Amino acid sequence: MKLHDLITIAVLPGDGIGVEVTLAAISVFKLLNIPVKLNFGDIGWSFWKSEGTAIPERTWNLIAMSDTILLGAVTSKPEREAKAELAPEFQQCNLNYVSPIIQLRQELDLFANVRPCFTIQSAASDFNCCVIRENTEGLYAGFDYHPVPEEIQELLAKNPRWQSMAANDMSCALRLQTKTGLSRLFNFAFDYATKHKMTRVTFADKPNVLRKSGNFARELFELVASRYPQIHADILNVDAVALRLIRRAGEFGVIVAENMFGDILSDVGAGIMGGLGFAPSANIGRRGCYFEPVHGSAPNVKSNAANPSAMFLTISMLLDHFGYHKEAKKIIASVAAVVADHRFVTYDLGGSATTKDMSDAIIDYCLRPDKDSNASFFHIEREQALNNLLGDLSITKQLPQLQAFSTSEISDALDACGVEGALLMIKPLSPGQKLIGPAYTINYQPYDAPPDDFQNAADYIDSVPVDSVIVINNNGQVDCSVWGGILTQTAMQKGILGTVVYGAVRDVELIAETNYPLFCVGQTMRSGKNRVYKTSEQCPLIINNVTINPGDIIFADDNGVLVIPIHRVDEVISNAQRIQLTEKNIIQAVNQGATLKQARMDYHYSKPWIGCEVE
Repeated sequence: MKLHDLITIAVLPGDGIGVEVTLAAISVFKLLNIPVKLNFGDIGWSFWKSEGTAIPERTWNLIAMSDTILLGAVTSKPEREAKAELAPEFQQCNLNYVSPIIQLRQELDLFANVRPCFTIQSAASDFNCCVIRENTEGLYAGFDYHPVPEEIQELLAKNPRWQSMAANDMSCALRLQTKTGLSRLFNFAFDYATKHKMTRVTFADKPNVLRKSGNFARELFELVASRYPQIHADILNVDAVALRLIRRAGEFGVIVAENMFGDILSDVGAGIMGGLGFAPSANIGRRGCYFEPVHGSAPNVKSNAANPSAMFLTISMLLDHFGYHKEAKKIIASVAAVVADHRFVTYDLGGSATTKDMSDAIIDYCLRPDKDSNASFFHIEREQALNNLLGDLSITKQLPQLQAFSTSEISDALDACGVEGALLMIKPLSPGQKLIGPAYTINYQPYDAPPDDFQNAADYIDSVPVDSVIVINNNGQVDCSVWGGILTQTAMQKGILGTVVYGAVRDVELIAETNYPLFCVGQTMRSGKNRVYKTSEQCPLIINNVTINPGDIIFADDNGVLVIPIHRVDEVISNAQRIQLTEKNIIQAVNQGATLKQARMDYHYSKPWIGCEVE
């Protein structure tokens, strides 16, 4: 690709904090004027459970049409837990769970995992090194056995120590290394060192113990090294490298290793940076690449609390890969500046900022031309860019199509996608309302005394874009209200479509007279102004175990409120059309004399989305 060509990116947010940090960071593309097209896709644990695969076929098709992939974080579990959590219809299908990360690396032949390690926080001495890990061979090649297969038993029978051992009492894994695989890895490592002006390449292995395979790799390393006389090349035991990384990281340049050793060393590298919250990575092959933060999905981290730095640094690597070196460096400098400033850092860095707070601060620094820039101005610019980004995803074009359906049909369509989208207990204040639009999210928390980061409950309304739906999470509390007459009048004047409140509202007669779409849990006359405070806005919310991300589509009518993930709107519409046609066919069949039981069987009532093709 040439610089300034449009980069088509398959954005796969994944699970848990993967979704939060991805949505928090992606607006930096637009704000830095990078020509990108972001297409969202499905990956992760929920799709394994509901579809029997962690990477659906539609996602592979999306990847095939993209220049690269930006991956959030995905959950992986051991085989027993994976099978136990499958949907009932897949329990007897003998499906094997394979980590989606491994699937991507092996299917796309992304042989080099690049993990840079550099000074972000203050340190005794600066360091700038990189662990490059082989991605497709070694101990992670997939030759992992229990019991030991017959072919290996025959080999073990030649050794007196193992010949009497039962196959079921042993397990084994093969460290598979090939000349092709190692040669391309070593060439990549030396080329990387040359490009990034690093003067040392260290091969971390265990040749004093794994003598045969170690010597095989050593000879290939030395052969490649001979072609780069300007770079110092050496081979060290992997345990020694780990110790020196902790004590004297500045001595290293590129550290190259086979799959498992590289996996361990790269986490050591993340540790010296300050933790996995700072660890980016790239996975590179000759036919493609993808970029991901190293941290996992972290299901135990509370909503909107994760450190987004690793995702920003990952985007920096993506930009550098496609030639945007200045912008890549600006992101790195901005993360370092926010960490040094320490006002907007998350809990893992000793702060109390939210994911959104820290990401906003990083973006403000990215856009700051000098030290005296006005941060609030850049915050407004960032929100406008995010709105433009959502516009680029063409969501608004699908909203009129959704008008043709009811929540019952959309709920069934979400079921077909394996998505739970119902916000239970939230009902319309007045009947006859229908509300469809992108979510602008607000989170509240109760307090006894105003906290240090106190923000008034209504300190968001002026920032809400036209044609948005405000979604407020007040944790279901009905002892105080977080919406009333003044907010309703302001929202109507601004062109806001409606409001969904997981909590209570007041001034219900006034609101009913305005015909403003309002959905809530209950009503009370007590104000929340001295009882709750705004902790964050435009952040992921979790209501009744449903995650609502900024920009997700809210669909509500007299039956209640649903959430449609922004990247699945087309799929939901397609399923809803089939469901609508199936139900029409059932009614028509009954009117023509068929029994209801037979009509339901004929038109797949239990799964109405599979029975009809929409013209």
